[in-house]
Amino acid sequence: MKDHHTIIKAAGGILWRNQGDHKEIALIHRPKHDDWSLPKGKLAQQEGWVEAALREVLEETGYRCDLGTFAGSISYLIKDRPKVVLFWNMTIRQHDPDSMNGEVDQVVWLRERAALNLLDYPDERELLRSDLEIREKGT
Repeated sequence: MKDHHTIIKAAGGILWRNQGDHKEIALIHRPKHDDWSLPKGKLAQQEGWVEAALREVLEETGYRCDLGTFAGSISYLIKDRPKVVLFWNMTIRQHDPDSMNGEVDQVVWLRERAALNLLDYPDERELLRSDLEIREKGT
């Protein structure tokens, strides 16, 4: 029996790429949930947050990435268990589609506003919106 007081730990990334004069963000579609989300997943045993974020992004998108700034966190309940997800901004180092684990059937690159509109989860939209505001202030 699982402990209902144990926090589910997960990590993921906001992948960025330059496309001409604008930036784009990668979103994933998971057929099992029929949702559009940011790439993320649970920490494996003995795995740290950063390692999990990079691994999950690779497994779900096929992109090996370099870690950027911390983007923020979200939390929610899954069957009465708290889940916490930490996100980092990432840039692509290499495309390695053979590393994908099969959970994702589409990876799309969208401009920031289009990505905000497509995301299915309000907490991920708010995380991305906050991250965009911080980035805009930094330019």
